[in-house]
Amino acid sequence: MARNYGDDNKSALQAKSDAQKIAFAPIMFQAAKALRDFRILSYLRRNKEGGTLEEIAKHAGISEYGTLVLLEAGLSMEMVMVKKDKYYLTKTGYFLNVDMLTRVNLDFTHDVNYKGFFHLQEAITQGSPAGLNKEFGPWPTVYEALAELPDKFRESWFAFDHYYSDTSFPQVMPVVFRNNPKRILDVGGNTGKFAIKCAEYDESVQVSILDLPGQLKDAEKNIHENGFEDRIKGAPINLLDFSIPYPKGYDVIWMSQFLDCFSENEIVSLVSNARDAMDDEAELFIMETLWDKQRFDASTYSLHATSLYFTCIANGNSRMYHSEDMHRLVEKAGLSVVEMIEDVGVSHTILICKK
Repeated sequence: MARNYGDDNKSALQAKSDAQKIAFAPIMFQAAKALRDFRILSYLRRNKEGGTLEEIAKHAGISEYGTLVLLEAGLSMEMVMVKKDKYYLTKTGYFLNVDMLTRVNLDFTHDVNYKGFFHLQEAITQGSPAGLNKEFGPWPTVYEALAELPDKFRESWFAFDHYYSDTSFPQVMPVVFRNNPKRILDVGGNTGKFAIKCAEYDESVQVSILDLPGQLKDAEKNIHENGFEDRIKGAPINLLDFSIPYPKGYDVIWMSQFLDCFSENEIVSLVSNARDAMDDEAELFIMETLWDKQRFDASTYSLHATSLYFTCIANGNSRMYHSEDMHRLVEKAGLSVVEMIEDVGVSHTILICKK
């Protein structure tokens, strides 16, 4: 469902200028990454007095020609500036070089998405992750494929996933444990980080993780390394087989950055399975990056781009959701959203649901 968002108050000249930035965006993206990876940005950061073309090329270990075309691209991207034949780092260049959020997003775009997005239109017309299938292998979703995908893909995928969730944990724990739960079910537990944080936070809590067998291998390794085998258990399950019920007897069911991996109909089925496993006092916690609940335009922009990752790479049918859509789907599954907590971590919202 469409919502009112944005305006169209630009001049025609500004609109045409912005259109050219979009037209050349993939090329300039690679130039920005090269400026970072050749350590040109880091050199200019250390040398506040600026650097000549010859000095920068020598530091980068590439030709002056290669250095020059990258620096000139950097001028148009406002990552560098030039004065009297010396180049200097701008604020934009600084953040692209050292800001962890930007680094995680850039590496995710390059290592996970870039090649596959040549097939975006095919993914949309077919409703399948054509980018994943054409560039990496014939898997139905990225989640079944993760254990076998190239190291750089896995590294950047997990860095992206963990960055957004890890920053939320300090705020999440007091919320999850406010009613002193003894048993927690982590649905789609990934590498087990949330379960481990729970075990660290409360020395008596028992946590079970539901996830695919390949994902549980990573989780079980991390659980063993942290010494929590006695309180954290993994239960392999194909979560898309909705005929398989979730185990009962849990005070809290936790779904973090999970439901955005599924279509609307699949979300209803997943939340319905959670509802069937809940007693009258149990709570379902849904933590998501809802695009209309962001404080900054850059966050909304990033989430809209991430929706296209789901379209082309992850599964072909899910997206980053609007809060009204998530409320509607939870209620369709037979639960009520009794509380909503915004601005958790980088960009999350927690929906607390009960029967």
